[in-house]
Amino acid sequence: MNKKTIRDVDVRGKRVLVRVDFNVPLQNGAVSDDTRIQAALPTLNYLLERGAALILCSHLGRPKGKIVPELSMSPVAARLAELLGRPVTKLDDCVGPAVEAAAAGLQPGDVILLENTRFHPQEKGNDPEFARQLAGLAELYVNDAFGSAHRAHASTEGVTHYLPAVAGFLMEKELEFLGQAVENPKRPYVAILGGAKISDKIGVIESLLQRCDRLLIGGGMANTFFQAMGFEMGDSLVEAGAVPTAQSLLKSAGARIVLPVDVVIADRFDNDANSRVVAPNEVTAGWRILDIG
Repeated sequence: MNKKTIRDVDVRGKRVLVRVDFNVPLQNGAVSDDTRIQAALPTLNYLLERGAALILCSHLGRPKGKIVPELSMSPVAARLAELLGRPVTKLDDCVGPAVEAAAAGLQPGDVILLENTRFHPQEKGNDPEFARQLAGLAELYVNDAFGSAHRAHASTEGVTHYLPAVAGFLMEKELEFLGQAVENPKRPYVAILGGAKISDKIGVIESLLQRCDRLLIGGGMANTFFQAMGFEMGDSLVEAGAVPTAQSLLKSAGARIVLPVDVVIADRFDNDANSRVVAPNEVTAGWRILDIG
């Protein structure tokens, strides 16, 4: 990989701002799946072992620029402390005098986790001043949030204008894998794409369709394609504004786009909900698609 990583920099005694992807599911005030936290551990442990002090930042859910207590990073900090085997201090904000003071007082081996970056509308707006304040907390920036790297937000793109930036191990691994898949793929070349929104991934979809033999689409994104085909979606998650885009992609790609042949629907989003497997064009009013069949 021709991008600098944490192996290429001296982090000893430095405050390092690490963008992680801790957008994890919560249940009853605790992390219910820590896969994404586990994935960040190699990078975090490497930096800590070499004498860095860590300032971690991430978004969690979609608070839409407002403080939503249920989307606080506190449960994430608690689980991360267990996995790291050391204290993790969760701050009440991600910018401001109190945050600056906490960052300035860090010693090698210390770890702080900033509050949900999306509690500030300036995060998604990639506001330069907000990015400058984040960057001002540290001396080096590490991006290890591959799942959020396609978004030009303040904590993913904006901060790089104010700090030297390198990739973490997770970012490195994903970029190497993606590079191999794109530059020299074996045939037949099948790509699988999920997630909720088409609009976030339109460039990726168009690029993949130029290269792959088949593009398998699942997740909430598939619902928008189903609606573009004229299917009733009940209470399913659908990105209404992207339906024309989905129609255009279906028309241009033809059989290269493959959608689920059946889906799991439920009458509510709950573990105890009534559910059944149906064809995508058989979603009942008041029910929603929650998974492929």
